[in-house]
Amino acid sequence: MSDVKIYDTTLRDGTQMEGVSLSLTDKLAITEKLDWLGVDYIEGGFPISNPKDEEYFRRVKDMNLKHARIVAFGMTRRAKNRAEDDSTLSAMVASGAKAVAVVGKSWDFHVTDVLRVSLDENLSMIADSVRFLKEAGLEVIFDAEHFFDGYEADADYALATLAAAVEGGADWIVPCDTNGGGLPARIAEIMQEVTSRFPTPAGIHCHNDGNVAVASSLAAVEAGATMVQGTINGMGERCGNADLTAVLPNLVLKMGRDVLPREDLRKITEVSRFVWEMANFIMPANQPFVGPSAFAHKGGMHGHAVAKDTRTYEHIEPESVGNERHIVISELSGTANVQKKLQQLGLAVDKDLTGKILKQVASLENEGYQFEAADGSFALLVKKLAGTYEKFFEMEGFRVTVTRDREGLPVTEATVKISVGDQKRHTAAEGDGPVNAFDGALRKALEDIYPALKGMHLVDYKVRVVNPRAGTAAKVRVVIESQDRCDRWGTVGVSENIIEASYQALADSIEYKLMKEEAC
Repeated sequence: MSDVKIYDTTLRDGTQMEGVSLSLTDKLAITEKLDWLGVDYIEGGFPISNPKDEEYFRRVKDMNLKHARIVAFGMTRRAKNRAEDDSTLSAMVASGAKAVAVVGKSWDFHVTDVLRVSLDENLSMIADSVRFLKEAGLEVIFDAEHFFDGYEADADYALATLAAAVEGGADWIVPCDTNGGGLPARIAEIMQEVTSRFPTPAGIHCHNDGNVAVASSLAAVEAGATMVQGTINGMGERCGNADLTAVLPNLVLKMGRDVLPREDLRKITEVSRFVWEMANFIMPANQPFVGPSAFAHKGGMHGHAVAKDTRTYEHIEPESVGNERHIVISELSGTANVQKKLQQLGLAVDKDLTGKILKQVASLENEGYQFEAADGSFALLVKKLAGTYEKFFEMEGFRVTVTRDREGLPVTEATVKISVGDQKRHTAAEGDGPVNAFDGALRKALEDIYPALKGMHLVDYKVRVVNPRAGTAAKVRVVIESQDRCDRWGTVGVSENIIEASYQALADSIEYKLMKEEAC
């Protein structure tokens, strides 16, 4: 058994993040992934709040979960109601979950000015609710909302709310830094008083408004907390919650806590990216531990040192969290960076070729290219300089037109003429915009010759003005990110014409896919 329990609230607190909307299918898929990772508790939602959450609790019963306990969330009984007559508490029991999290007010200001009940009535609401849920045979986790703000305002009353939960029979008491304004040292100091005063196991629930939710959670564990509540990727309202993708590696690798087996910790990067994908968000490249740039090395001095010993610029092995080292190529790159990249591409390390690559990258970056997020274009560049490049098709011409239909809506059409060996192709396609139409026309021309392209799709498209002072004559840099069943890659194009830049990036993406297909 682990000495610190991990409580995931991605499916409830995480979905309060602006722009996030998970379908029922998404929530069930994430549940399966979290159980695979090995978290102890999965808070599925608020069963009385909406039909989707009600259906979630019905459907999750049929899942063959190996490790996690599903938790239903709710609030204490309403003022002057009996617990047995409260619809929220009844819904929590009826959800079928074996554990419940009941949230109650612990800041006197909230009690008197938000709930507008007496301080004593609030304590009764907490004790009655916990007791009712315990008598229903459930594991009860009491989340003390705004506890740390409440403690600073009236420590005795904040502690009295925890005492009321303990009196009701709570299995866990969890002080919450709901406004996210606490600092780690103060969180730890207060948690030490909580854990020394109450025999009931204590947890911690931090929000990230001060950008220290992870640090505060770790400090709370050092002060005796044996449960950490958080979300995958720190998703949540306002600035989010404590990010479990950072909490877990720190607990296991830095603090030596028995939270997850080390082999399971290797799953954390996959889980992180899965949740970002389900939420339809692009992962921040610099997200600690799991981001694509977490173990990226751009500076020549850094790359040279890492080639000798990775400990020079890496605090852990990327493989320990399921991530990988990434050597970034730019005008700042040194010989070691390029040689490492050549090895990754399966090419012999050659001094003359290395020099050519460094010179060409510096020249192209002066024109506006960047290869940091364009590994596909860089691989093609290396192949060209090494003399091993194979051209899969020749563009003989293209045209993109945008017109308006009778309703005044834009209509985009792309026409391409290409050749593949002796074959000539002339195709057209409409799309939601120029790039979408262009992509459609190219696929029409190529997919029957190269069926592998059917398994590739574009996942991101970015445009950046390179030299804005040139006004409408400025160059633009287009970066396209593509994905297939094996991996993701970026490609880049630069031109004064956004369509031409888009074509360069799109063509590189297709050629890179075809180049690597045999190894996929």
